[in-house]
Amino acid sequence: MFTYLNKLRRRKKGQSTLEYAILIIIIIGALLSIQVYIKRGIQGRLKGAADDIGDQFSVGNTNVIKTMTTSSNTNETFRTGVSSSQLLGPEVTTTATNAYVMNVQQEYWGK
Repeated sequence: MFTYLNKLRRRKKGQSTLEYAILIIIIIGALLSIQVYIKRGIQGRLKGAADDIGDQFSVGNTNVIKTMTTSSNTNETFRTGVSSSQLLGPEVTTTATNAYVMNVQQEYWGK
């Protein structure tokens, strides 16, 4: 009788180990089967974040017009071989930049 109980206990230990192994295999299988959907979700969020940043840069179709104007008021003197320059007011620099993408309909962005 005692040996029968030992065999029954070993069988139950083996059965529980087999049940855990089957459970782990089922979980791994489920994760492998949904990995495509997880990847697509991550890629969609990344694309959405990139689209929120702004327009794409196009090497061939981006025009940038930059105008920089610098002005100052100086007094320059030359006496007996020595020249001197005096700044009478602050130096002013103004910059105007315009950038836009042309021919967006004809642009090729890949697939």
